Amino acid sequence: MNKEFKKFDMKEPPIRQRQWLRPVTWALSFPFTWAQKTKIIKENCEGLKPPYLLICNHNAFYDFMVATHAIFPHRANYVVAIDGFFGFPLKKWLLRNVGGICKRKFTTDLVLIRHIKRVLNNGDVLIIYPEARYSDCGTQSELPESLGQMCKRMKVPVVTLNCKGHHLKTPVWNLKDRKIPYTEAFLTQLYTAEQLQDASVDEINAKLAEALAYDDFAWQKENGIKINVTYRAEGLHHVLYQCPHCRTEYEMSSKGDTIKCGRCGKSWQMTELGELVANEGETEFSHIPDWYEWQRANVRKEVREGRYYFESECHVRSMPNGTRFYDIGTGTLIHDLDGFRLKGSGKYGDFEMERRAAGLEACHIEYDYLGKYGPCIDLNTLDDTYYIYPHAEKFSVAKINFATEEMYRMIKENNSKHAARGMQKEPQEASVS
Repeated sequence: MNKEFKKFDMKEPPIRQRQWLRPVTWALSFPFTWAQKTKIIKENCEGLKPPYLLICNHNAFYDFMVATHAIFPHRANYVVAIDGFFGFPLKKWLLRNVGGICKRKFTTDLVLIRHIKRVLNNGDVLIIYPEARYSDCGTQSELPESLGQMCKRMKVPVVTLNCKGHHLKTPVWNLKDRKIPYTEAFLTQLYTAEQLQDASVDEINAKLAEALAYDDFAWQKENGIKINVTYRAEGLHHVLYQCPHCRTEYEMSSKGDTIKCGRCGKSWQMTELGELVANEGETEFSHIPDWYEWQRANVRKEVREGRYYFESECHVRSMPNGTRFYDIGTGTLIHDLDGFRLKGSGKYGDFEMERRAAGLEACHIEYDYLGKYGPCIDLNTLDDTYYIYPHAEKFSVAKINFATEEMYRMIKENNSKHAARGMQKEPQEASVS
């Protein structure tokens, strides 16, 4: 772009949470956790003191309040996406002073490692949400492979916070509070600093994945938690975009407690226990995450057969500094097996951005960003964040994210196969020579 916007200074050292702001964080968090009757269950935490890494699952803004309560009375620094700094004029200042560390989603940021070390050297808690976005349907996302390596390098205890019910309370596809009676959170020390020394990176990653596994809809049914608000299914079509009866994409709609296909007319009711029941005929998927994963399998097939392709005119906004959005113009977004390519122009000049599939394990998506901008794909470079709003009449950002994840997984698998073949050939070549 011709105009060079001031960028967020990612190298600026994190601020240790101000002493005078600590009671403010408690005052903002405790009334909510008490009102929600959140149960915090601590496991293997006897004698646990900072510094340590706290690794959390991510379903709602409420996660931050529970984390603050769970680590009381200790202070922390939080890794926060750049859009978290956007808002009222003093929000950036306030968020940094309560310990916020800015991060652009799904980028490899070596500066962040230095910031994390600084927090731990200060003797505080470092809180991180490695899923980097709210869950689409109350189940965990795949954790980055680098997480175990980071834990190993930091040489401090590793603790997890797995919250149950937050997706049910305010799902990303309908942020209106659905008034569940209580939530639970499990604070677990996985490793002491000494135990980390003997654990391999693969073992750490496997243990983290197990500790952070969750399924809010299964948890709801197991605990008999009823949600009787009349709007409980509204917005669900954003996540469940393909009809399992006629297999048509982008014709789903939802209203009240019902989700319906506009092509074949089949509909399903969402019960008070979070299950789906067909109003007529077979119930293909009673468990919402099963429908979601069926869609993923369909996209996986498209990707592996080389058929996946998305292209659309789009409107683009930029957030280089966390202070404001800039409407930088219109362009074309292409998403195919090579990754994302964005090109366009506007009042600030031409712009272009590319994220290769091999370097992007997932993308951040929004279904109705800030309640007024509609479906959005959020792509990041190290110095800018692009909010892309496709003009296509029918599409799903959930499918675009599925494709992003599946392309990355396919490339990783192919690279592993090539590496394995290379290892097999080495001794043969050596024997010939």
